[in-house]
Amino acid sequence: MQSTSNILMVRPVNFGFNEETAESNTFQKRGAAQQDLQVKALHEFDGFVRILRDNGVHVTVINDTPQPHTPDSIFPNNWVSFHDDGTVFMYPMQAPNRRLERREDIIRNLQGEFDISHVVDLSRFEQENKFLEGTGSMVLDRDNKIAYACISPRTSEDILSIFCEHTSYSPVLFHAVDEKAVPIYHTNVLMAVAEKYTVICLNSINDITEKENVIRSLTLSNKEIIDINFEQMNRFAGNMLEVKNQTGESLILMSKSAWESLDQAQRAILLKYSKPVYANIETIETIGGGSARCMMAEVHLPCKKNRLT
Repeated sequence: MQSTSNILMVRPVNFGFNEETAESNTFQKRGAAQQDLQVKALHEFDGFVRILRDNGVHVTVINDTPQPHTPDSIFPNNWVSFHDDGTVFMYPMQAPNRRLERREDIIRNLQGEFDISHVVDLSRFEQENKFLEGTGSMVLDRDNKIAYACISPRTSEDILSIFCEHTSYSPVLFHAVDEKAVPIYHTNVLMAVAEKYTVICLNSINDITEKENVIRSLTLSNKEIIDINFEQMNRFAGNMLEVKNQTGESLILMSKSAWESLDQAQRAILLKYSKPVYANIETIETIGGGSARCMMAEVHLPCKKNRLT
């Protein structure tokens, strides 16, 4: 299924501006003193988890550790993904301090509730300076087994091909830039795929053939397209995630900033299919350069029969 009701999130212990990722992530903005950032980010994180649980989403929260220093640990979807055949993928990360986020103990923790058949560790490709930062680099149409990806310093076509070989996904590749013609670092800031619709900044794809290929693929997959502009993308309207709550209701998760950026027509399309759920995560967005979708790793693993709900 495209969407799950099981989410993994990592509670930050030392959130802050990451100098090692700033060069390729133009969404990051410098802010206040480090101590203030951690307090604000923790408040936003806990509030978001509370909202998710109040809406019937099963959230597994793992605490980050003080050492090693991992200022972006709040974004676990970049280093790990979980699939419905029991496979776990671990990914190669561009920034050395982000590689420290990979924690096998987190995967072991999930084995209490979910069946894991095997782990595919792609991190060895860091030695070749080739990267694929999980479901940041790829936006997955799980129903139709399509991996959408904009090529960037953090998204290697070679490693994407290896992922697709393992999973029988078909890649749809393109190049994307912001309004200043700067390459966009992750696909999931410009695009989100849900069961029946997609949110995408089509203006970010300059190449006509690539744009037509993306539109064709989405249309053939019966996705209604919600086209957002650059301003909305910069407010993380492309960084959404559809999940199902435990009664099977479709929820579309995003930040308060993303929701407020949408016009009435765009909101109306979303409301046809999903209940919008959003939280104020302004500090995390501004300093971290990622938003709601980046904070959540969907757990599509099979649930153990004896799991307590």
